Amino acid sequence: MKKLKKNLVLIGGGGHCVSVIDIIENGNEFNILGILDSNIKEKNILGYKILGGDDLICELVNEGSCFLITVGQIKSYSARENIAKKLVENNAELATVISPMAYVSKHAHIEQGTVVMNHAVVNAKSKIGKNCIINTMSNIEHGVKIGDFCHISTCAVINGDSEVGKGSFIGSNATISNGIIINENSIISAGEFIKK
Repeated sequence: MKKLKKNLVLIGGGGHCVSVIDIIENGNEFNILGILDSNIKEKNILGYKILGGDDLICELVNEGSCFLITVGQIKSYSARENIAKKLVENNAELATVISPMAYVSKHAHIEQGTVVMNHAVVNAKSKIGKNCIINTMSNIEHGVKIGDFCHISTCAVINGDSEVGKGSFIGSNATISNGIIINENSIISAGEFIKK
């Protein structure tokens, strides 16, 4: 028996949204109902209708849709956190989206609202928090803990048993050595090597 796809509403219509749409289209789990973004002048993005603004969340929850925050996160996670609060207030179901071209160990744990992009690796005993972006070709090694609302950018490497605190931004090609603790709300610049 064919599994029915869950209706999914994306919140935020910028560049990150475009990348997430591509992942969802390559998967077989969700049907994109549309996009919420009151700041977009276009009527659709990649063929998906702009439904309106955040004020439609309550109505769409009642229709049984699930949601994913597709506002990007460069350094600050405040916009994503504000949207998440509205979703929680409305008892919305958050989707977890994993690219079919990513590798996620069956021994890893990923919380709701997180997206794992193309060619990312999440290894055994890793724990990824809520509403995170694990971006293209990033590598989350064994036993790593990533807090809520973190963005691990393209090609970043978080080595074994490290911890990244809530709201942190790890820039492209940054490398975190083994067993390192990154405090909450940290910003690690692109290409940085953190070894202590």
